[in-house]
Amino acid sequence: MANAAYIHIPFCSHICYYCDFAKVLLEGQPVDDYIDSLLEEYRSYGIKSLRTLYIGGGTPTVLTVPQMEKLLTGLTQELDLSLLEEFTVEANPSDLSDEMIAVLAKSPVNRISLGVQSFDDKLLQRIGRTHREAEVYDAIARLRTAGFENITIDLIYALPGQEMATVVSDVEKFLALDLPHIALYSLILENHTVFMNRERRGLLHLPSEDKNADMYEYIIETLVKHGYEHYEVSNFSKPGFESKHNLTYWDNAVYYGIGAGASGYLDGVRYKNYGPVHHYLEAEAGQKRVNEEVLSLKEKVEEEMFLGLRKKSGVTIESFEAKFQLDFHELYGQQVKELIGQGLLEDKPGLVQMTDKGFELGNEVFEAFLLDDLPEK
Repeated sequence: MANAAYIHIPFCSHICYYCDFAKVLLEGQPVDDYIDSLLEEYRSYGIKSLRTLYIGGGTPTVLTVPQMEKLLTGLTQELDLSLLEEFTVEANPSDLSDEMIAVLAKSPVNRISLGVQSFDDKLLQRIGRTHREAEVYDAIARLRTAGFENITIDLIYALPGQEMATVVSDVEKFLALDLPHIALYSLILENHTVFMNRERRGLLHLPSEDKNADMYEYIIETLVKHGYEHYEVSNFSKPGFESKHNLTYWDNAVYYGIGAGASGYLDGVRYKNYGPVHHYLEAEAGQKRVNEEVLSLKEKVEEEMFLGLRKKSGVTIESFEAKFQLDFHELYGQQVKELIGQGLLEDKPGLVQMTDKGFELGNEVFEAFLLDDLPEK
């Protein structure tokens, strides 16, 4: 079975202008009932051991301290903690009270992911974030005092009205903090967000594609120069601090998805739970799924390539052939040759690995690995 679990807390105190995740404003929500229901679903899988556990959102740290305590206890009381290598909780800088940090510190949680997005106060206000730069430094200092070393932050670039100078400043401020991990994402406009609505009305002024590419190239060059490994399209870490949980996704491995709107992958089935909280609560513990997709061999093969190529380490041909019992060169030999010729893949025997140019043009690379047909085995 799976050795990774994602736990979804859909509640937020405020909805950011770019976010399309499964979330709902906290006020008036049946949060205690939700935690009870989520823990019932979790227990229904009979989970006794995990390598990674990840609580995301939404905003997990909008829970009250007793609610967080109940959640953490319920998730870990039956687990063999000696096998739990990484336990991450997402947090907003403005939600991290001393009491919340104390609860996290006395639990098996050993990694904190802070949603920073930018260090620029004007930009934070423009994208609908409620925290400010000073709160980021304060939260990190208090987390470190409580014993947390494995702290990662998210930053977003190519934001409305953003110039290269702000990206340079954000990266410099990150480097000054000497954190072990960072995820940097280019803004993607999603349906049902404030930003998409503004874009449709012609009110959103985004950086050009060329400027976006310049920002990405600067980020890669600067972080790598300062000792960070660019181990995935959007992720950088000091050696040994890669996100073990997220590598589960990129390795195309199985994992539990638990909570309203959560997605999981078990026994060749990709599934999604009911998203609206009241629908999730109405469903029995073993019947939370609103959608299940049984993947064909063709779909499994394509996903192996799409996800694996996101990693700097790429896909090894030997492991691909062992997993699928297929001849890689027969399937993809011509595509790989062409992509190497275009400078999008490295020319390395036994390994399919994107170049920096390939990372920039990832969708073009992924498209080349779509198959017309593949017989079921």
